[in-house]
Amino acid sequence: MFGFSPEAIAVAIVAAIAAGFVRGLAGFGLSVVLVPVLQLAIEPSAAVLVGIISLFLIGLTDIGRIHREADRSAIPITVIALACMPLGLWALVSLDPAWARVLIAMVSLGAFVLVVVPLGKIALPRYPAMGLSGFFTGFFGGFAGMPGPGMAPFYLRGRLEPRVARASMMAIFLVVTPLSALFFVWQDIGGWDEMELAALLFPAVLFGDWFGHRAFGRVSKTQWQVTTALVLGGAALGAVWKLLA
Repeated sequence: MFGFSPEAIAVAIVAAIAAGFVRGLAGFGLSVVLVPVLQLAIEPSAAVLVGIISLFLIGLTDIGRIHREADRSAIPITVIALACMPLGLWALVSLDPAWARVLIAMVSLGAFVLVVVPLGKIALPRYPAMGLSGFFTGFFGGFAGMPGPGMAPFYLRGRLEPRVARASMMAIFLVVTPLSALFFVWQDIGGWDEMELAALLFPAVLFGDWFGHRAFGRVSKTQWQVTTALVLGGAALGAVWKLLA
């Protein structure tokens, strides 16, 4: 079905529900959950493309929220990310698939570490922080289909309210993901099979996302940050455990 085995599709559906929940709760994390699991069943480049398309499709459901609540910092971060995304894609296609799987799992784990590690007195000024966020958002988006780890530290550690931080990350995804997907197809990395699989998974992503949105409205800022970190940590450890097993 859709060029993939029934086992791969079953794994993808379960991962899509969990990924949708994380995205609805945190504003990012769909690919952090979906890609590391999915790339154990299909080629890493195909998993990345499915994750990118899924991010775009779910982003279309939140255009109204993004317009009302997103912060202007999303604009420069998006521009920088688009410029750096080809570098990540080059790294993805240049590496052996086995190494790509390992590094994708490490990106998932790194997303958790960057959110929870104490920074002490280290604090970057706003503009350099946005620049670094844009670079890593683009690189991780191209390499692993995970723009979230690049922008999560900036928004989760910043002074913005959770609803504004969440909408800002959703805004970046909405612009970056379709252009990234087109770049993949232009480079002949994936095609209709990945698009059809992403469309098949969309109801599962939407289902999980609905529960994530409901959970978000019931937690405080601290609870949101802690919950997001715990969910990312669990997803990262799960991906690493599956990879080693």
